[in-house]
Amino acid sequence: MKKYLILIVCLIIGAECYAQKIKVACVGNSITYGAGINNREQNSYPAQLQAFLGDEYEVRNFGVSGTTALYNGITPYINTESYKESLEFNPDIVFIKFGTNDAGVRNNKFRAAFGEDYRKVVDTYRNLPSKPRVILLTPIRSFLPEYHPDDIIVKEIIPIINQTAYERNLDIINLHNLYGDKWQQHLMPDKLHPSSIGAAEIAAKLYHYLTVNQANEVDIITSFALKPAKEFNFYGYKGYQYDDNGVTYYIVRPHQVAKGNPWIWRARFWGHEPQVDIDLLEQGFHLTYCDVADLFGSHKAVARWDRFYKLATDAGLSKKAVLEGMSRGGLIVYNWTVKNTKKVACIYADAPVMDIKSWPFDWGEFRDTDGRLKRLMDSYNFADTVEAYAWKKNPIDHARKIAKANIPIIHVVGDADTGVPVAENTAIFEERLAKYGYTLNVIHKPNVGHHPHSLNDPEPIVSYILKATGYRPNMCAYPVPGCEFRSAAGWSEGSEWHSVAKDIETTLEGRQLKLLLLGNSITQMFGGNRQRVVGKAGKAAMDAAIGVNAWESAGISGDRTQHLLWRIKNCNYNRCAPKNVAITIGINNVTAGDTPKDIAEGILACAEEARLQFPESRIILFGLLPAGKQADSDIRKACNEIHSILAKSRIKGVEYINPTKWFVQSNGELYTELYGGDFLHLSQKGYEMWSKKIADIINK
Repeated sequence: MKKYLILIVCLIIGAECYAQKIKVACVGNSITYGAGINNREQNSYPAQLQAFLGDEYEVRNFGVSGTTALYNGITPYINTESYKESLEFNPDIVFIKFGTNDAGVRNNKFRAAFGEDYRKVVDTYRNLPSKPRVILLTPIRSFLPEYHPDDIIVKEIIPIINQTAYERNLDIINLHNLYGDKWQQHLMPDKLHPSSIGAAEIAAKLYHYLTVNQANEVDIITSFALKPAKEFNFYGYKGYQYDDNGVTYYIVRPHQVAKGNPWIWRARFWGHEPQVDIDLLEQGFHLTYCDVADLFGSHKAVARWDRFYKLATDAGLSKKAVLEGMSRGGLIVYNWTVKNTKKVACIYADAPVMDIKSWPFDWGEFRDTDGRLKRLMDSYNFADTVEAYAWKKNPIDHARKIAKANIPIIHVVGDADTGVPVAENTAIFEERLAKYGYTLNVIHKPNVGHHPHSLNDPEPIVSYILKATGYRPNMCAYPVPGCEFRSAAGWSEGSEWHSVAKDIETTLEGRQLKLLLLGNSITQMFGGNRQRVVGKAGKAAMDAAIGVNAWESAGISGDRTQHLLWRIKNCNYNRCAPKNVAITIGINNVTAGDTPKDIAEGILACAEEARLQFPESRIILFGLLPAGKQADSDIRKACNEIHSILAKSRIKGVEYINPTKWFVQSNGELYTELYGGDFLHLSQKGYEMWSKKIADIINK
């Protein structure tokens, strides 16, 4: 009997340990607190991080408006109750975000002590009994120079945060580039504090950081065949310089190594516009560099890269590298790739040189004021310019082999570039690849020249690389609440996403419906009986088709597949026992830049979850309505590709119906009278037609 009691006690203790949540403390100022955000309890970035992480975590918001890390600032954080509570919380993970107020003009006379005081705050959390994982966050960009000068944040505050991370070997996340360098009102309404949408971007970035699938302990530096010549600080990360018979290498180690030991290999211009490199370090990629200056992608440069590749992979890095080539770095990236197609995971080329006739020869101008042409001639062993001009092994000449290798490639170009003109380089390469069935991904920067390289907010580039290499999960199929708040969403004053979602639940309570419509703003505009919806362009049409009070709209403006998926899982819409459920979702994912494959998976996830949540209902999946007036518009092509994927998928108990033909003329153009001016949202006639089509389907 005693043995059984002991066993029961052990099981109880084990269950309690298993159920123990990972405690996350978010420490900081008003940006952490959620100042200015409607319903900050659900829309601040700590609250949204909780939604991303789920029930295995307990995320607490310990932010206090106006506070500083400075001990003698206007409002020191260490003097607040939240500071004491955050210590008593004894967290497992701490996010520390200070610096915006420390850079404020009101704290000018105290700022000299920021480094010392900031490190004291950090060390206080490091020394807690729980020995938490401390993660430093750089300040977001300030667009209020008169009160919180961003140049002080960049030149004084962030370097101290980087140095603290480096000295104490602490995790660090760069938030300063998160919103780019151009103010966007929907992200930062007051130019300083993020909106609920801006907070969602912070939450997503922290979520991706915490959920990196880490490798077993791998120390590339220890296993590397050469010993480092010196160690250096690379934006808070430990970097190592090597000398290999006069050739310089750099390796920067991430704080957490991703499974598979991925790496990005920079070609030329080390440290220039490092946003992509920093983001990939955050995602567990090693950052490397092998100097090939003044070799212009020649066979000598390729030989150097061959040696470094062997050293890197022998040390444990992945057999496939992500190559990064800026400007003339495009020459070595592509020339090495042609020889080593199976060793390349992805290519990111930024304003790349693709033909030496374009640069540096400048199509026969032969201006050689700095000796550049002579160095190129020497590196290739060209006898003269005639031989150089006849050279047929430029990157653009390898289009067929590159296309056949089917390596994911993204180019970023400035359309006003006169140094490496797009028309002479990327455009020719893109055209030649297309002849062999390969579509090059190109991000164009209108009215931008050769500089600045990259994107200030590198997320489009980083997302492409992570998806191409399998390191970014499909967020279209990951359920999270929405974060929309704008009046243009068609809601009553003071509404935000959560209050609108609650209004749907209230509207459905105690009813038995013939039809429940699930979707985004296009569905929302049916209106129904909801109190927080202002525009109800389709109500009369649906009342006539289905019957007054016999149907209801559960659409929310701005919703993507992941937001609808969350609502289907968590809002108990089956409380209205609908006989029919119609799902129309996905167009906001298209406009957000998600891939058709990912969007289709998100749509199917919504349908599968609806099948579970509405076991007695008929589930009708429309996917998304066609958008884009012309048949060859990018948005229409995406819609068609999504429907092509949906048509090949089968979910038991779900009827898929492609609605495209109802809205498209024989010449491929949308019926103008069915749409508003954006050729995305429907007109009154559009709702009348769509309502009749839905009624015909459910009345069969």
